[in-house]
Amino acid sequence: MSHNSVLLASSQLGATSSPLRSSVDGNSETYILALAGINAKYAAMSSASRKTKTDPSTTGPIHLYSKHTLQKSLSLPGHDTASAFMRTVHAIAGSNGQTLVSSGQDGSVKVWDERTGSHGIKMSNLGKSRAILSFDVSVDGYTVAAGTELQSDDSLVLYWDPRKPAAPLRAHSSTHSDDITVVQFSPNRPSTLLTASSDGLLSLSDANEQDEDEAVVHVGNFGCSVSQAGWMADGSHLDLLQSHDIRAPSLHSGPTQWVTDYLITASTSTASGQPNHLSVFVGSNEGDAALLTNNDLSTSQSLDPNAGHEWILHKLWLTGHEGVVRSSLWDDQDQVLVTGGEDGKIHIWPEFAHQTGLGGRGLVVEDDAMDVDLPSDGAGGSRKNIKRMREKNMDSNVDEEVNDKNGKNGKRMRR
Repeated sequence: MSHNSVLLASSQLGATSSPLRSSVDGNSETYILALAGINAKYAAMSSASRKTKTDPSTTGPIHLYSKHTLQKSLSLPGHDTASAFMRTVHAIAGSNGQTLVSSGQDGSVKVWDERTGSHGIKMSNLGKSRAILSFDVSVDGYTVAAGTELQSDDSLVLYWDPRKPAAPLRAHSSTHSDDITVVQFSPNRPSTLLTASSDGLLSLSDANEQDEDEAVVHVGNFGCSVSQAGWMADGSHLDLLQSHDIRAPSLHSGPTQWVTDYLITASTSTASGQPNHLSVFVGSNEGDAALLTNNDLSTSQSLDPNAGHEWILHKLWLTGHEGVVRSSLWDDQDQVLVTGGEDGKIHIWPEFAHQTGLGGRGLVVEDDAMDVDLPSDGAGGSRKNIKRMREKNMDSNVDEEVNDKNGKNGKRMRR
């Protein structure tokens, strides 16, 4: 970066260590890799596990949970070897309504039918098992684009018509030279496709262009491997406006401290007429999560390469996970945050309005910020205070596994 970043505490900074609901997906040896909302349920994609004790092959299961109880309601078989990516779409192959779609190491993209517990559509590349790491569905639901891993010096952008899933319409091999980690259609330009890769490139392509040499219309070099990317504005070019190391800004103010170890995800919100507002969820290696924003990234000031140095810390979710938080989902409808971790746990956290005064307005936050300590009813944010809170929870305020009267393990209760 060309400037020093600072992290300030919001005047309404809040912290909590008490999830509304919790669930353990499978066992502590499986990771929660992705989360998605589907109707009245949450879908959780788990890391690969053995099908049975006697079957050494592995699968990447997808479990559906009730939003209101976090009880598992359905298990989908996922993909052979492992599932790789999952998202909810609102239209596909002429069907409207929320639909769960996933891709996997088996080289397929599956459209799931909750009624049957199986896939209704399976797209593949003529049976080839090249892993599909990312995908998206066009707004009208009639084009599916997917990115593959690198194999034999080629990584492919594949295009399907989901109504004819047996083989892709076309495959472009010159867009990227390494694993394709991001595929995302523009929300405002239906035929414009954003892709990103471990090769450090971000590309904009015309999804309707048959000629591979003419398909890519803009390329940007980020300079390092890209694992996540997305749209903020109605753009058609790739110009580097700002670059930030999200680990750089940190907060040290009395008992209030926060140091970011990694990015979980970032999302935009249109809840209060600010379509380009960016909210960044970050995590610590101790299993804590935080919400950061940068107002300059959501306004015309983002055109200034020297802007964007001031980050604001709004919320801390503490002691929920043991280890890295691998996935998060902001549920705009229910105004809650859902997190999944390497400990196999899923947590639903209280809505922001309860503790941060955001009034149920989604992820839109106030402009004012100051370097302050946590409110008196908040939890201390320092590494030492977080550790003490975690130890206290282990003694008197944590979920514990008990045996019910029928001898079944795993039922959760709150002391």
